[in-house]
Amino acid sequence: MTEFDSQVTTYLVGGAVRDQLLGLTVKDRDYVVVGATPEAMAAQGFLPIGKDFPVFLHPETKDEYALARTERKSGVGYHGFIFNTDTTVTLEDDLLRRDLTINAIAQDQQGKLIDPYGGVEDLKNGLLKHVSPAFAEDPVRVLRVARFMSRFADLGFKIHSETQALMRQLVDAGEIENLVPERVWQEIKNSLNQAKPSAFFLTLRECGALVKLLPEIDCLFGIPQTKRWHPEIDTGLHAMLAIDQAKDLDNDVAYAVMVHDLGKGITPEDVLPSHRGHEAAGLPLVEAVSERLKVPNHYKKLALLVCRWHLHAHTIMELKAASIEKLFTRLQAYRQPQLLEKFVLACEADATGRWGEEFQQYPQADFIRQLFQAAYHVDKKPLFERGYEGEALGQQIRQLRISAIQSKKKELMENL
Repeated sequence: MTEFDSQVTTYLVGGAVRDQLLGLTVKDRDYVVVGATPEAMAAQGFLPIGKDFPVFLHPETKDEYALARTERKSGVGYHGFIFNTDTTVTLEDDLLRRDLTINAIAQDQQGKLIDPYGGVEDLKNGLLKHVSPAFAEDPVRVLRVARFMSRFADLGFKIHSETQALMRQLVDAGEIENLVPERVWQEIKNSLNQAKPSAFFLTLRECGALVKLLPEIDCLFGIPQTKRWHPEIDTGLHAMLAIDQAKDLDNDVAYAVMVHDLGKGITPEDVLPSHRGHEAAGLPLVEAVSERLKVPNHYKKLALLVCRWHLHAHTIMELKAASIEKLFTRLQAYRQPQLLEKFVLACEADATGRWGEEFQQYPQADFIRQLFQAAYHVDKKPLFERGYEGEALGQQIRQLRISAIQSKKKELMENL
Protein backbone atom coordinates (compact mmCIF):
# COMPACT_ATOMS: atom_id res chain seq x y z
CA MET A 1 0.00 0.00 0.00
CA THR A 2 1.44 3.38 -1.02
CA GLU A 3 0.78 6.71 0.70
CA PHE A 4 -1.94 9.15 -0.35
CA ASP A 5 -0.66 12.38 -1.87
CA SER A 6 -0.51 15.55 0.22
CA GLN A 7 -3.94 16.71 -0.95
CA VAL A 8 -5.65 13.78 0.84
CA THR A 9 -6.27 13.89 4.60
CA THR A 10 -7.69 11.17 6.85
CA TYR A 11 -9.55 11.79 10.11
CA LEU A 12 -10.92 9.59 12.86
CA VAL A 13 -14.61 10.50 13.26
CA GLY A 14 -17.88 9.72 14.97
CA GLY A 15 -18.35 7.23 17.75
CA ALA A 16 -14.67 6.45 18.22
CA VAL A 17 -13.86 10.08 19.01
CA ARG A 18 -17.00 10.50 21.16
CA ASP A 19 -16.41 7.38 23.25
CA GLN A 20 -12.73 8.18 23.63
CA LEU A 21 -13.64 11.58 25.10
CA LEU A 22 -16.19 9.95 27.42
CA GLY A 23 -13.57 7.48 28.66
CA LEU A 24 -15.50 4.54 27.22
CA THR A 25 -14.08 1.54 25.39
CA VAL A 26 -13.76 2.24 21.66
CA LYS A 27 -15.09 -0.73 19.69
CA ASP A 28 -15.12 0.45 16.08
CA ARG A 29 -12.97 3.06 14.38
CA ASP A 30 -14.42 4.90 11.41
CA TYR A 31 -12.50 7.35 9.27
CA VAL A 32 -13.40 10.03 6.77
CA VAL A 33 -11.08 10.73 3.84
CA VAL A 34 -10.99 14.26 2.44
CA GLY A 35 -9.74 14.96 -1.08
CA ALA A 36 -9.69 11.39 -2.43
CA THR A 37 -11.57 9.65 -5.23
CA PRO A 38 -12.89 6.07 -5.34
CA GLU A 39 -10.15 5.29 -7.86
CA ALA A 40 -7.46 6.60 -5.51
CA MET A 41 -8.85 4.50 -2.66
CA ALA A 42 -8.83 1.38 -4.82
CA ALA A 43 -5.29 2.10 -5.90
CA GLN A 44 -4.27 2.10 -2.24
CA GLY A 45 -5.76 -1.37 -1.80
CA PHE A 46 -8.96 -0.31 0.00
CA LEU A 47 -11.91 -2.64 -0.55
CA PRO A 48 -15.18 -0.96 -1.64
CA ILE A 49 -18.28 -1.94 0.39
CA GLY A 50 -20.61 1.07 0.10
CA LYS A 51 -23.81 0.74 -1.89
CA ASP A 52 -25.20 4.29 -1.76
CA PHE A 53 -21.90 6.17 -1.41
CA PRO A 54 -18.18 5.25 -1.41
CA VAL A 55 -17.18 3.40 1.77
CA PHE A 56 -14.08 1.21 1.92
CA LEU A 57 -12.45 -1.30 4.23
CA HIS A 58 -8.80 -0.84 5.09
CA PRO A 59 -6.94 -3.82 3.57
CA GLU A 60 -5.21 -4.66 6.88
CA THR A 61 -7.19 -3.28 9.85
CA LYS A 62 -10.61 -3.67 8.16
CA ASP A 63 -11.65 -0.31 9.65
CA GLU A 64 -14.17 1.66 7.58
CA TYR A 65 -13.01 4.63 5.51
CA ALA A 66 -15.66 6.80 3.85
CA LEU A 67 -15.09 9.60 1.39
CA ALA A 68 -16.15 12.98 2.77
CA ARG A 69 -19.65 13.63 1.54
CA THR A 70 -22.65 15.91 1.62
CA GLU A 71 -26.24 14.85 1.14
CA ARG A 72 -29.43 16.45 -0.11
CA LYS A 73 -32.99 15.32 0.56
CA SER A 74 -34.65 14.07 -2.63
CA GLY A 75 -37.65 12.04 -1.43
CA VAL A 76 -39.38 10.50 1.59
CA GLY A 77 -37.84 8.14 4.09
CA TYR A 78 -34.19 7.58 4.79
CA HIS A 79 -33.35 6.35 1.28
CA GLY A 80 -34.47 9.66 -0.26
CA PHE A 81 -31.04 11.33 -0.46
CA ILE A 82 -28.59 12.38 -3.15
CA PHE A 83 -24.94 12.16 -2.09
CA ASN A 84 -21.98 14.20 -3.26
CA THR A 85 -18.46 12.83 -2.68
CA ASP A 86 -16.56 15.28 -4.86
CA THR A 87 -12.96 15.97 -3.83
CA THR A 88 -13.97 19.54 -2.97
CA VAL A 89 -16.13 18.40 -0.04
CA THR A 90 -14.45 19.58 3.17
CA LEU A 91 -14.28 17.92 6.56
CA GLU A 92 -16.62 20.61 7.95
CA ASP A 93 -19.09 19.86 5.14
CA ASP A 94 -19.00 16.16 6.03
CA LEU A 95 -19.44 16.76 9.77
CA LEU A 96 -22.35 19.14 9.12
CA ARG A 97 -24.47 16.30 7.66
CA ARG A 98 -24.13 14.16 10.79
CA ASP A 99 -26.97 13.69 13.25
CA LEU A 100 -25.71 14.94 16.62
CA THR A 101 -22.96 17.33 17.62
CA ILE A 102 -21.34 14.66 19.80
CA ASN A 103 -20.95 12.55 16.65
CA ALA A 104 -19.59 15.47 14.59
CA ILE A 105 -16.15 15.64 16.17
CA ALA A 106 -13.06 14.58 14.20
CA GLN A 107 -9.47 13.88 15.20
CA ASP A 108 -6.52 14.29 12.88
CA GLN A 109 -3.50 12.00 12.73
CA GLN A 110 -1.65 14.14 15.28
CA GLY A 111 -4.46 13.76 17.81
CA LYS A 112 -5.87 17.28 17.40
CA LEU A 113 -9.66 17.59 17.68
CA ILE A 114 -11.68 19.36 14.98
CA ASP A 115 -15.00 20.37 16.52
CA PRO A 116 -16.78 22.99 14.38
CA TYR A 117 -20.26 22.40 15.89
CA GLY A 118 -19.62 22.34 19.63
CA GLY A 119 -19.72 18.60 20.20
CA VAL A 120 -17.08 18.60 22.93
CA GLU A 121 -19.05 21.13 24.98
CA ASP A 122 -22.26 19.13 24.50
CA LEU A 123 -20.44 16.00 25.68
CA LYS A 124 -19.39 17.85 28.85
CA ASN A 125 -22.96 19.04 29.40
CA GLY A 126 -24.52 15.64 28.62
CA LEU A 127 -26.57 17.00 25.74
CA LEU A 128 -27.85 15.25 22.63
CA LYS A 129 -28.24 18.08 20.15
CA HIS A 130 -28.72 18.10 16.37
CA VAL A 131 -25.96 19.52 14.21
CA SER A 132 -28.25 21.31 11.75
CA PRO A 133 -31.92 21.55 10.73
CA ALA A 134 -31.16 18.81 8.18
CA PHE A 135 -31.64 16.45 11.14
CA ALA A 136 -35.37 16.61 10.36
CA GLU A 137 -34.82 15.09 6.90
CA ASP A 138 -33.98 11.57 8.10
CA PRO A 139 -36.43 9.54 10.23
CA VAL A 140 -33.71 7.08 11.24
CA ARG A 141 -32.32 9.84 13.42
CA VAL A 142 -35.31 9.58 15.75
CA LEU A 143 -34.36 5.96 16.42
CA ARG A 144 -30.68 6.82 16.75
CA VAL A 145 -31.32 9.50 19.35
CA ALA A 146 -33.48 7.04 21.27
CA ARG A 147 -30.68 4.46 21.10
CA PHE A 148 -28.13 7.00 22.31
CA MET A 149 -30.42 7.72 25.24
CA SER A 150 -30.49 4.01 26.09
CA ARG A 151 -26.71 4.12 26.15
CA PHE A 152 -26.10 7.47 27.83
CA ALA A 153 -29.13 8.21 30.03
CA ASP A 154 -27.30 6.71 33.00
CA LEU A 155 -24.53 9.27 32.41
CA GLY A 156 -27.08 12.05 32.81
CA PHE A 157 -27.58 12.86 29.11
CA LYS A 158 -30.68 14.75 28.00
CA ILE A 159 -32.12 15.65 24.60
CA HIS A 160 -31.95 19.32 23.59
CA SER A 161 -35.43 20.85 23.41
CA GLU A 162 -34.97 21.94 19.78
CA THR A 163 -33.83 18.43 18.83
CA GLN A 164 -36.89 17.03 20.60
CA ALA A 165 -39.05 19.38 18.51
CA LEU A 166 -37.41 18.18 15.28
CA MET A 167 -38.04 14.56 16.30
CA ARG A 168 -41.71 15.36 16.86
CA GLN A 169 -41.75 17.14 13.49
CA LEU A 170 -40.49 14.00 11.75
CA VAL A 171 -43.16 11.91 13.46
CA ASP A 172 -45.97 14.38 12.70
CA ALA A 173 -44.92 14.51 9.04
CA GLY A 174 -45.38 10.73 8.80
CA GLU A 175 -41.70 10.18 7.97
CA ILE A 176 -41.33 7.68 10.80
CA GLU A 177 -43.80 5.38 9.07
CA ASN A 178 -41.51 5.14 6.04
CA LEU A 179 -38.88 3.25 8.00
CA VAL A 180 -38.48 -0.35 6.89
CA PRO A 181 -39.08 -2.98 9.61
CA GLU A 182 -35.52 -4.29 9.42
CA ARG A 183 -34.10 -0.87 10.38
CA VAL A 184 -36.59 -0.40 13.21
CA TRP A 185 -35.73 -3.86 14.54
CA GLN A 186 -32.00 -3.20 14.28
CA GLU A 187 -32.28 -0.13 16.50
CA ILE A 188 -34.53 -1.93 19.02
CA LYS A 189 -32.17 -4.90 19.07
CA ASN A 190 -29.14 -2.66 19.62
CA SER A 191 -30.88 -0.86 22.49
CA LEU A 192 -31.97 -3.88 24.52
CA ASN A 193 -28.49 -4.51 25.93
CA GLN A 194 -27.50 -0.92 26.57
CA ALA A 195 -27.09 0.64 30.04
CA LYS A 196 -30.75 1.73 30.24
CA PRO A 197 -32.90 0.12 27.52
CA SER A 198 -36.11 1.70 28.85
CA ALA A 199 -34.77 5.11 27.81
CA PHE A 200 -35.06 4.01 24.17
CA PHE A 201 -38.78 3.34 24.49
CA LEU A 202 -39.50 6.36 26.68
CA THR A 203 -37.69 8.64 24.22
CA LEU A 204 -39.80 7.29 21.35
CA ARG A 205 -42.94 7.73 23.45
CA GLU A 206 -42.05 11.32 24.28
CA CYS A 207 -41.88 12.33 20.60
CA GLY A 208 -44.91 10.28 19.54
CA ALA A 209 -42.97 7.60 17.64
CA LEU A 210 -43.69 4.67 19.96
CA VAL A 211 -47.41 4.62 19.21
CA LYS A 212 -46.55 4.49 15.49
CA LEU A 213 -43.85 1.81 15.70
CA LEU A 214 -44.88 -0.26 18.73
CA PRO A 215 -48.51 0.56 19.61
CA GLU A 216 -48.70 -2.71 21.57
CA ILE A 217 -46.18 -1.31 24.07
CA ASP A 218 -47.32 2.30 23.96
CA CYS A 219 -50.83 1.32 25.03
CA LEU A 220 -49.55 -0.35 28.22
CA PHE A 221 -48.92 3.03 29.83
CA GLY A 222 -51.76 4.08 32.10
CA ILE A 223 -53.21 0.58 32.45
CA PRO A 224 -53.41 -0.38 36.16
CA GLN A 225 -52.32 -3.67 37.72
CA THR A 226 -53.07 -5.17 41.13
CA LYS A 227 -50.99 -3.25 43.68
CA ARG A 228 -50.22 -6.36 45.74
CA TRP A 229 -48.17 -7.85 42.90
CA HIS A 230 -47.23 -4.61 41.19
CA PRO A 231 -46.53 -1.75 43.60
CA GLU A 232 -45.64 0.38 40.57
CA ILE A 233 -49.25 -0.20 39.38
CA ASP A 234 -48.77 1.18 35.84
CA THR A 235 -48.28 -1.65 33.32
CA GLY A 236 -46.10 0.50 31.07
CA LEU A 237 -43.83 1.34 33.99
CA HIS A 238 -43.54 -2.35 34.85
CA ALA A 239 -42.62 -3.12 31.24
CA MET A 240 -39.82 -0.53 31.42
CA LEU A 241 -38.53 -1.84 34.77
CA ALA A 242 -38.49 -5.41 33.41
CA ILE A 243 -36.73 -4.35 30.20
CA ASP A 244 -34.00 -2.72 32.30
CA GLN A 245 -33.68 -5.88 34.40
CA ALA A 246 -32.97 -7.85 31.22
CA LYS A 247 -30.22 -5.58 29.86
CA ASP A 248 -27.38 -8.00 30.70
CA LEU A 249 -29.14 -11.09 29.35
CA ASP A 250 -28.92 -12.57 25.86
CA ASN A 251 -30.62 -10.39 23.27
CA ASP A 252 -33.37 -12.94 22.56
CA VAL A 253 -34.15 -13.13 26.29
CA ALA A 254 -34.33 -9.33 26.51
CA TYR A 255 -36.75 -9.30 23.57
CA ALA A 256 -38.94 -11.91 25.28
CA VAL A 257 -39.07 -9.69 28.36
CA MET A 258 -39.93 -6.70 26.19
CA VAL A 259 -43.11 -8.35 24.87
CA HIS A 260 -44.06 -10.68 27.75
CA ASP A 261 -47.02 -8.62 29.00
CA LEU A 262 -48.57 -7.35 25.76
CA GLY A 263 -51.81 -9.13 26.64
CA LYS A 264 -52.41 -6.63 29.43
CA GLY A 265 -52.88 -3.94 26.81
CA ILE A 266 -56.16 -5.50 25.69
CA THR A 267 -57.62 -6.44 29.09
CA PRO A 268 -61.29 -5.32 29.20
CA GLU A 269 -61.70 -2.21 31.34
CA ASP A 270 -64.44 -3.73 33.49
CA VAL A 271 -62.08 -6.33 34.99
CA LEU A 272 -59.12 -4.03 35.71
CA PRO A 273 -56.81 -4.02 37.61
CA SER A 274 -56.97 -7.82 37.27
CA HIS A 275 -55.42 -9.29 34.14
CA ARG A 276 -56.58 -12.88 34.33
CA GLY A 277 -55.78 -14.68 31.08
CA HIS A 278 -53.40 -12.02 29.79
CA GLU A 279 -50.80 -14.68 28.97
CA ALA A 280 -52.91 -16.39 26.32
CA ALA A 281 -54.37 -13.06 25.16
CA GLY A 282 -50.86 -11.79 24.48
CA LEU A 283 -49.82 -14.55 22.11
CA PRO A 284 -51.36 -13.06 18.93
CA LEU A 285 -49.82 -9.70 19.81
CA VAL A 286 -46.34 -11.19 20.29
CA GLU A 287 -46.80 -12.99 17.00
CA ALA A 288 -47.87 -9.79 15.26
CA VAL A 289 -45.01 -7.66 16.61
CA SER A 290 -42.47 -10.35 15.78
CA GLU A 291 -43.77 -10.70 12.24
CA ARG A 292 -43.98 -6.96 11.68
CA LEU A 293 -40.42 -6.33 12.87
CA LYS A 294 -39.14 -9.46 11.13
CA VAL A 295 -37.36 -10.66 14.27
CA PRO A 296 -35.45 -13.96 14.00
CA ASN A 297 -37.59 -17.07 14.48
CA HIS A 298 -35.76 -18.21 17.61
CA TYR A 299 -36.48 -14.82 19.21
CA LYS A 300 -40.17 -15.22 18.45
CA LYS A 301 -40.25 -18.80 19.72
CA LEU A 302 -38.79 -17.86 23.09
CA ALA A 303 -40.99 -14.76 23.35
CA LEU A 304 -44.14 -16.83 22.81
CA LEU A 305 -43.09 -19.32 25.48
CA VAL A 306 -42.35 -16.59 28.00
CA CYS A 307 -45.59 -14.78 27.23
CA ARG A 308 -47.69 -17.92 27.66
CA TRP A 309 -46.03 -19.57 30.66
CA HIS A 310 -44.36 -16.90 32.79
CA LEU A 311 -47.04 -17.06 35.50
CA HIS A 312 -46.37 -20.80 35.83
CA ALA A 313 -42.78 -19.94 36.69
CA HIS A 314 -43.85 -17.39 39.28
CA THR A 315 -46.20 -19.90 40.95
CA ILE A 316 -43.96 -22.96 40.55
CA MET A 317 -44.00 -23.70 44.29
CA GLU A 318 -47.79 -24.06 44.25
CA LEU A 319 -47.97 -26.28 41.17
CA LYS A 320 -48.40 -30.04 41.38
CA ALA A 321 -45.59 -32.27 40.13
CA ALA A 322 -47.63 -33.38 37.11
CA SER A 323 -48.24 -29.75 36.09
CA ILE A 324 -44.56 -28.94 36.47
CA GLU A 325 -43.58 -31.89 34.29
CA LYS A 326 -46.09 -30.76 31.69
CA LEU A 327 -44.62 -27.27 31.82
CA PHE A 328 -41.14 -28.67 31.07
CA THR A 329 -42.59 -30.55 28.11
CA ARG A 330 -44.37 -27.45 26.79
CA LEU A 331 -41.13 -25.50 27.08
CA GLN A 332 -39.35 -28.21 25.06
CA ALA A 333 -36.85 -28.32 27.91
CA TYR A 334 -36.00 -32.02 27.60
CA ARG A 335 -34.83 -31.49 24.01
CA GLN A 336 -33.40 -27.99 24.52
CA PRO A 337 -32.33 -27.46 28.14
CA GLN A 338 -30.80 -24.10 27.18
CA LEU A 339 -34.30 -22.93 26.24
CA LEU A 340 -35.49 -23.54 29.78
CA GLU A 341 -32.60 -21.49 31.16
CA LYS A 342 -33.48 -18.57 28.88
CA PHE A 343 -37.13 -18.90 29.96
CA VAL A 344 -36.15 -18.82 33.63
CA LEU A 345 -33.96 -15.74 33.15
CA ALA A 346 -36.76 -13.90 31.34
CA CYS A 347 -39.22 -14.76 34.11
CA GLU A 348 -36.75 -13.53 36.71
CA ALA A 349 -36.41 -10.19 34.91
CA ASP A 350 -40.20 -9.90 34.86
CA ALA A 351 -40.54 -10.76 38.55
CA THR A 352 -37.79 -8.43 39.73
CA GLY A 353 -38.80 -5.57 37.43
CA ARG A 354 -41.09 -4.12 40.08
CA TRP A 355 -40.93 -1.65 42.92
CA GLY A 356 -40.34 -2.96 46.42
CA GLU A 357 -37.64 -4.92 48.20
CA GLU A 358 -39.79 -8.03 48.40
CA PHE A 359 -39.57 -8.40 44.62
CA GLN A 360 -35.80 -8.19 44.33
CA GLN A 361 -35.28 -11.89 45.03
CA TYR A 362 -36.58 -14.68 42.82
CA PRO A 363 -36.09 -18.07 44.53
CA GLN A 364 -38.30 -19.65 41.88
CA ALA A 365 -35.38 -19.56 39.44
CA ASP A 366 -33.20 -22.10 41.27
CA PHE A 367 -36.31 -24.01 42.33
CA ILE A 368 -37.20 -24.57 38.66
CA ARG A 369 -33.64 -25.47 37.76
CA GLN A 370 -33.37 -28.11 40.47
CA LEU A 371 -36.75 -29.63 39.66
CA PHE A 372 -35.78 -29.84 36.01
CA GLN A 373 -32.46 -31.50 36.79
CA ALA A 374 -34.30 -34.11 38.84
CA ALA A 375 -36.68 -34.81 35.95
CA TYR A 376 -34.02 -34.65 33.25
CA HIS A 377 -31.71 -37.20 34.85
CA VAL A 378 -34.19 -39.99 35.63
CA ASP A 379 -32.82 -43.42 34.85
CA LYS A 380 -34.68 -44.74 31.79
CA LYS A 381 -32.53 -47.86 31.38
CA PRO A 382 -34.82 -50.17 33.42
CA LEU A 383 -37.74 -49.20 31.18
CA PHE A 384 -35.86 -50.24 28.05
CA GLU A 385 -34.82 -53.49 29.74
CA ARG A 386 -38.46 -54.25 30.55
CA GLY A 387 -39.36 -53.85 26.88
CA TYR A 388 -41.32 -50.59 26.96
CA GLU A 389 -41.50 -48.76 23.65
CA GLY A 390 -43.55 -46.19 21.76
CA GLU A 391 -46.38 -44.47 23.57
CA ALA A 392 -46.16 -46.80 26.57
CA LEU A 393 -42.48 -45.91 26.99
CA GLY A 394 -43.33 -42.23 26.87
CA GLN A 395 -45.98 -42.62 29.55
CA GLN A 396 -43.60 -44.50 31.81
CA ILE A 397 -40.86 -41.91 31.38
CA ARG A 398 -43.36 -39.19 32.25
CA GLN A 399 -44.33 -41.02 35.45
CA LEU A 400 -40.68 -41.37 36.41
CA ARG A 401 -40.19 -37.65 35.88
CA ILE A 402 -43.28 -36.72 37.88
CA SER A 403 -42.08 -38.88 40.77
CA ALA A 404 -38.62 -37.32 40.62
CA ILE A 405 -40.11 -33.81 40.59
CA GLN A 406 -42.41 -34.67 43.49
CA SER A 407 -39.54 -36.01 45.56
CA LYS A 408 -37.26 -33.08 44.80
CA LYS A 409 -39.99 -30.54 45.42
CA LYS A 410 -40.74 -32.06 48.86
CA GLU A 411 -37.06 -31.81 49.73
CA LEU A 412 -36.80 -28.21 48.54
CA MET A 413 -39.97 -27.11 50.31
CA GLU A 414 -38.72 -28.57 53.59
CA ASN A 415 -35.54 -26.51 53.26
CA LEU A 416 -37.23 -23.20 52.54
